[in-house]
Amino acid sequence: MRYLILTYYTKPNGQIDEVMAVARSLKTRDHQTANVILDFKTLSVLKCSMGGVQVPRDFDRIVEYYMKHYESTITRLFNENGYDVKVEKPEEPKPQVQPQETNPS
Repeated sequence: MRYLILTYYTKPNGQIDEVMAVARSLKTRDHQTANVILDFKTLSVLKCSMGGVQVPRDFDRIVEYYMKHYESTITRLFNENGYDVKVEKPEEPKPQVQPQETNPS
């Protein structure tokens, strides 16, 4: 697989649904209906628009955003196209230890 394709649909009640697909090749329909198309062979953004508004085509930034939701799929796409990916989980914030007051009595 080469492409990650994301399409957003607005339901009559105003709710937005997201449909994610992967593909070996793109169809005319994909170019017409998809909101986001990422090419994992050339590491490029072929299309990125949200509600008719063009979004900056920064491949790394877009992949970082969708990695939170589709980590296994995106990792597989990188691997199938010859790229090694090391996913680093953000560290949990360490709890702050407050010094205890000493009681002089």
